[in-house]
Amino acid sequence: MPLTAPTPALRSWAFVPARGGSKAIPLKNLADLGGRPLMDYCIEAAKASGVFERIICSTEHAGIADQARALGIEHDLRPLYLCGDEVSTRAVIVEFLERHRHDLPDLLFIVEPTSPFLRPQDITALAEAMRHNPAAVTGQTVSRPPHTHHAWNQREMRDGQVRFIFEERKKVFAKQNKPVLYVFGNLIACRAAELLAGGDVFAEPSAGVEIEWPYDVNIDYPNDLILANALLAAGLVSLPHTHRNDALAS
Repeated sequence: MPLTAPTPALRSWAFVPARGGSKAIPLKNLADLGGRPLMDYCIEAAKASGVFERIICSTEHAGIADQARALGIEHDLRPLYLCGDEVSTRAVIVEFLERHRHDLPDLLFIVEPTSPFLRPQDITALAEAMRHNPAAVTGQTVSRPPHTHHAWNQREMRDGQVRFIFEERKKVFAKQNKPVLYVFGNLIACRAAELLAGGDVFAEPSAGVEIEWPYDVNIDYPNDLILANALLAAGLVSLPHTHRNDALAS
């Protein structure tokens, strides 16, 4: 019986988009979470995963660049025209890849500072999913929304009147047999060459890895930061990889 050749490892880089501008939370990527800058958490997870050849923080802000250096990762000075509120993460990544097209990795992981509860095992699980599914042009972690957030329960309101958006589907599926749906979790993986050729960061086929609450918590607004601090203080998230530098400093 012939042996199956192992699937080769893929060269992977982590790209951390961390601009200085933020309206909802000023200088959000350096905001305090559990006594540390917000951006520390995802970077420590990326380092602890052992998946990446390079971890690159993309920023235009000197303080963020200093923090990236303190964490022992690279920083890439992004052009100012890519620092506005309306600029997509994809546009920033493509500009970066254009400058590195002579030595592209197989996979580029988008590691968002706004996902502080990303874990090393989430990264390795998605890396393995991409390695074993060569047809997937992207990959993502996903999580299950609360019952009340299910698509069949979503409504719209016009002129003070509320109606279900998916009324017909809601009639078909009772509460107990609604199909399982997912929302975005905390991590994206892209095949770098496909992205540079015009692909989207969520292009299909897209490999998926399910994660659970509260590791999918995302920081967009001040209340999100309050929630994340409360989860940390209550011990409802386990992030042992973030304690390594604390131990070295003590």
